[in-house]
Amino acid sequence: MTDKHQLRAAMRAVRKRLAGLDAGAAARAADQAGALPPGRIVAVYRAIGSELDVDALSLALSRAGRELCLPVVIERDAPMIFRRWSSGEPLELDEAGVPAPFPLAEVVDPDLILTPLLAFDALGGRLGQGGGYYDRTFAARPDALRIGFAYAGQEVDDLPVEVHDIRLHGVLTETGYRPFA
Repeated sequence: MTDKHQLRAAMRAVRKRLAGLDAGAAARAADQAGALPPGRIVAVYRAIGSELDVDALSLALSRAGRELCLPVVIERDAPMIFRRWSSGEPLELDEAGVPAPFPLAEVVDPDLILTPLLAFDALGGRLGQGGGYYDRTFAARPDALRIGFAYAGQEVDDLPVEVHDIRLHGVLTETGYRPFA
């Protein structure tokens, strides 16, 4: 087992515990939506399992006049694309089995990409699920702001970072928005 494999297992347990302890965390994080960097088109995601739910934040962003989109996996080893989406619109499963807008939805380029994660550190390191979807997408879209969306308790002292790992510009948690240097 690699260090990342062990860390992922440990952080999945931490995130699950945090989700069970604080049902109001997502709403408090949504209250901080105004602190996010500017961006007209914001990529959100559909929470799976114990990921911090993005529904309240999506609503806050829409009310603030920001347009939303969702990531879509169309090929497993390629960067994701983004399709325009509004809360409540129907979704279908993409190639990774994640809810995504239908193919008729407009493909857009987000200015800001909110990403789920298992862990983050103070330098913008991000530990994801291990599929590489977000790292491939971040590499293909270097101008998009990369913002983690997580529980504050998912922060760790130091994450192992490999050459393909792309750092975040900031993180939004239930305690507020924090940019990284």
